[in-house]
Amino acid sequence: MELRSIKINDTGDRQYIALGEMQGDRNRAIVIGYHEAQAIDRFVKGRQMQRPMTHDLLATMVEATGATVERIEVTDLKEGTFYAVIRVARQDGSLRNVDARPSDAIALATALGKPIYVSEDVLRDATIL
Repeated sequence: MELRSIKINDTGDRQYIALGEMQGDRNRAIVIGYHEAQAIDRFVKGRQMQRPMTHDLLATMVEATGATVERIEVTDLKEGTFYAVIRVARQDGSLRNVDARPSDAIALATALGKPIYVSEDVLRDATIL
């Protein structure tokens, strides 16, 4: 999937990102928080902050351990809530899925230039834009 748009509403509490298939025509929206939307927007635009923000810190911490983020996966949609994992490769070559909110996982993927995957069930069940 690729990030297609970020909708930031300065006067409301609902921000949206749209993910679209890279080789297909399905698009899906995810409601995210204001701060995560701001972080994703900043990463997309390549803006640096004077001091590390939360997602910058997370990316640096993962790299400092010698691990790498392989990708993120939006894995499920239950009662209107999306679920995701961050797929991390450790130094010993083993892989680990780390539970995460999709907004944080997508912000991290955007910061690190990592791929975003969405399960077929979520593609089928999520709101179409």
